[in-house]
Amino acid sequence: MPPLDLTADEVLTTTRAVRRRLDLDRPVERALIEECLRLATQAPTGRNRQRWDFVLVTDPAKRAALADLYRLGLARPRQQVVRDGLDRGDPVRGRRIAQSAQYLFDHLHEVPVLLVPCIRVQGRHENASHVGQANTWGSVLPAVWQFMLAARSRGLGTAWTTPHLHYEREAAELLSIPYETVLQAALIPVAHTIGTDFRPGPRTDVDEIAHWDGW
Repeated sequence: MPPLDLTADEVLTTTRAVRRRLDLDRPVERALIEECLRLATQAPTGRNRQRWDFVLVTDPAKRAALADLYRLGLARPRQQVVRDGLDRGDPVRGRRIAQSAQYLFDHLHEVPVLLVPCIRVQGRHENASHVGQANTWGSVLPAVWQFMLAARSRGLGTAWTTPHLHYEREAAELLSIPYETVLQAALIPVAHTIGTDFRPGPRTDVDEIAHWDGW
């Protein structure tokens, strides 16, 4: 299908986390996913090493098993996730997001494509330091976001999720991913959207977050 008639600014400001408006009944064409992947791999990557890999899960049984690991990560996380600190979000909108997240919890296994972006490493010790983490994730996350932007421009919805990483080893076994040398970054549902009329989300004013020449 041809890209939507959106400007670059519109793509950048209307690529939302889509959950309730994912079309669970419409298949996603493989060629469409491959178009998005080709655009994703134009993203910058550290020293142009291109260490990324993308696992696309369409098999119903594997989707169901991966969705179960996602639910398990939410219900019984293996690591404590610190949630204190600054929160600029709107509490009312937060309740809507919670309802949307519950919908994805209930229906993730029905999403036609589940994407697991990965990055190759020499060993998991590479992420022991803050600098190591920045180098690793900075070499894959731009490509994943570029995939999501490309998906939006083609009428596809996505959402960044990470709960399944509490059970990353089990996911690796399910998908035959080499656990010791390949890190999973996220689990991203991909589907056509119900309608394409997404709007920019509410955000903090730039004057509140910009620090010129120092904090």
